[in-house]
Order: sequence, then structure tokens, then C-alpha cells
Amino acid sequence: MSNEIKVLLASAEVFPFAKVGGLADVAGSLPKPLKQKGVDIRVILPLYDTIDREKFAIEFSGVEFAIAMGEENVGGKLYRGKFPDDDIPAYFIECPKYFGRPGIYTDPDTGEAYPDDGERFVFFSKAVPEALRGLGWTPDVIHANDYQTGLVPAIYKKLMPDAKMAFLFSIHNLAYQGRFEPELLDLIGFGHDEFYPTGAFEFFGKVNLMKIGIVFSDIINTVSPTYAEEIQSSEEFGHGLEGVLRSINDRLFGVLNGIDQTVWNPLTDKDIPYNFSADDLSGKRMCKAALLKQYGLPEDRIDKPLVATISRLADQKGFDLLIPIMKDIVEMDATFVLLGTGQKEYERAFTELAEKYPKNVGVLIGFDNKLAHLIEAGADMFLMPSRYEPCGLNQMYSMAYGTIPIVRKTGGLADTVTPANLATDEGTGFVFEEYSQEAFLAAIRRGLSAYRDKQGWRNLQLRAMAFDSSWENSAEKYIELFKQALASARWGD
Repeated sequence: MSNEIKVLLASAEVFPFAKVGGLADVAGSLPKPLKQKGVDIRVILPLYDTIDREKFAIEFSGVEFAIAMGEENVGGKLYRGKFPDDDIPAYFIECPKYFGRPGIYTDPDTGEAYPDDGERFVFFSKAVPEALRGLGWTPDVIHANDYQTGLVPAIYKKLMPDAKMAFLFSIHNLAYQGRFEPELLDLIGFGHDEFYPTGAFEFFGKVNLMKIGIVFSDIINTVSPTYAEEIQSSEEFGHGLEGVLRSINDRLFGVLNGIDQTVWNPLTDKDIPYNFSADDLSGKRMCKAALLKQYGLPEDRIDKPLVATISRLADQKGFDLLIPIMKDIVEMDATFVLLGTGQKEYERAFTELAEKYPKNVGVLIGFDNKLAHLIEAGADMFLMPSRYEPCGLNQMYSMAYGTIPIVRKTGGLADTVTPANLATDEGTGFVFEEYSQEAFLAAIRRGLSAYRDKQGWRNLQLRAMAFDSSWENSAEKYIELFKQALASARWGD
């Protein structure tokens, strides 16, 4: 078959094994359609303490190795498993020193990033070639994702130039770049003569793992066409790397994420109490009743519009717009529920709002996958007022469940949600452009007004549910990128 390319997808998180954000969803759902199209796809990630080895039948492969981390040799072991309900191989790097902790990136007790995160992901990146050597399997392409695996292409090209592989590097969120002190080069095994202004390893006096991934990869992509344009346009989106990205824009592409429709499908979803479809939405109303009950909100609010958000509580997500207008949302007699965790000031602000408006506002600080499904199924509208959004998945989950997204026109939100017009039967959501409380509130008002038009709202739901958010088209585009990476692989950088 023409697609018989061997690909190793390297990621710091992969659903269902380990998840913090959307990176895990993409790394966990993209392999399935690739395999269906003939790609020999396998994934590799760290074996965190949080991963349930028994549940996923993860077993020691017999492969052990020691990796030079500066003056110290640190031992690692390779474990292997498979995706549930699939035979796609998953490989896991065990190292108690770096991954034997209760969190993936951050200490759950403090909410702060682990101070040795740079060291941890240097180890993981250096473990990838050791794992492949032990397995006796050589991919044609290594698909690295975000800064945590940005070193992998550089390690191969600088230290193992005979291993002629191609590299695709996916940028899921450019704001998280992995900037560390120059001493990190000692752990990688590169000399400090590599560290000079404008060089691949230097970024304003720091080592920047995202920049390294961009410079050393053969093809680079982001997770939506609009975001690919935005990150070249200004520091607001490029976070200092816009010049680097403009310099390689002939090998930079935008490919929209899809969603796993075996997981996110209201007709078959095992995580919601009542299933439904575009043909029969009655189960959605019952899910709404279950959602109100879950949050301890009055059951007589079943006919009031219910708006929701599931998110990392971070500045990027636009909470500085949402919190000040919560009073307006309550005064418009809407119900609001939130599921999320993150910056402590946002956690406190939403907790206080729930205490102030106990009949209108429900807040759960944390993450619960089953509850996330119930929110998508039971809510009427979903809020995403992001400053920037590389792709966004929740707007696509929402549309699949007939939950209408209210979004800012940026990144993947601009590529997936079209402005609703009930009079002309067009659009799939409510869109605002200016990053302001006024513009966001106006979009919410449009949504709440439309909700009162029963037939118009039903038609809007059906248009949203008909949106094609499958991986089908995007998987084809990734295969093209793998082929382009192979055709343009550069060595001796």
C-alpha cells in the first residue's frame, strides 16, 4: 500500500494513558485513522506513576538502558502495551527519578511546574533512540509533539547522523516553549559552542526546546490553518518565535485536529446517562437534568439556558473576560457550570461566584472525564472566549452533542465555528472578534436570544451536529506531511 510508512509518535501525554490537555487527545486519537489508512503507527511516552499499568496491561519489554545526564548515568526501562480496543503499540519509558511522581508537568500539591522539567524531558528525548535500538524497529518518520519532544530531531541529526529518519514536528501550543538555562546543553550532550545568538540552541539567553524542534525538523505543522498564519504574524501569537517561523514558512503547515468519534458520539457515549442523536434529542434534555443534579442546582432550571465551560483555568482561555460578566449572565437568568483547574486566582474567583449565586452557578475545581462528557451532552451553550486557541477540541465536542459554541474568532475556533443566523438557517455558533468583555457579552446575548426561538435553535443544533469533525481528512493530510518530510529530510545541520 502507498501509505505503508513507519511512524513513531512521541508525546509527553497520550490519551487514555496520561492526559493533561488537548495534546493527549490528539496523540491518542490520530493513530487510529492513520492505522486504518495503512500507516505502521506506534506511540511512545513516559511511564508516569499516574498510569494504571494493570488496567492497560503494560509489561516490561526486557529492554534496559543507561543514559548520560551530565556526569550521572540514569537508568531507564522500556515497557510496552497497546491502545485499548486496538492493537496499536504503545511504548513507555520508565524512570522513577524523573517520572515516579504524582503529576505529569506540575506538582499537584503546589500547582507549580516541576523545577527539573527540562532535565526530565531531556531524559525522555534521549531515551527514544535507546528504546528503538532495543526494540530493533526503525521508523521512517518520528512525529514529535511540542517542546517536550523538541530535542528528538536534534539528538538524531547532531549525534546519530547515520540514522536517516525524517522528522515532523507538531506545535500544539506555542506559548509553552520549554525555556531553560544554557546548562541544559551539558545534559543533552551538546557543547556550549552551539550556544550563540541566532543559533538553533540560543533564544534570548536561554535554551528553547520548542525552537530546537522547529529548526531541526524537516516539516512543521500547527493544529489549524489560522493558527499557522497567526504565529507568524506578531509576538502576540508567536511568543518571540514569529521570526523563526517566518524563516521556515515554506515547510510550515496548518492541519486541523479532528475528534475521536468512537469516544465523542452522543449516540454511543458510555459516559453519559442518556444517549441521543440528531434524529431524537430527547436524551439531551435528560442529560441536562442529570447535569443540574450533579452540580446541586435547582431542577426547575431545566428550561433555562445552561452555558458551560471545561478548561484549564489559564490566562489564555479568556477568563478575564468571563469573570466580570458573570453578574450579567446570572441577571439574564442563565445557568452556568464550570469544570476546570489551574491558576489559583481563577479557582478562587469561580468558587466565590458559586457561593454568591448558588441557584445559577455550579463550579467543580478539578478534572473528571465522565463529568466532561455529561457537560458536553447536557449544556445548551459552551463558552470559549480564548485570547488565542491553536485548535481547540471542546468546540467540536460541543457541536457533536448539539451544544452551541460561543467563541472568539481566533485559531482553530475561526476554522471550525461559523456565525449563526437563525433567519437564514446558516452557521453553527456565536462568534465575536474583539477581545473585550463587551464583544463577548454581546455574543452571549445573541445566543440566549436565539435559544428562545425553539425551531430556530433546533435547526442550529442540527447544523452543528452535522459538522464533520472526524479525523478522516486530517489523517490524509498528516500522511502527506510524513511523505513530504521523507522527501525533504535534511542532514548534517
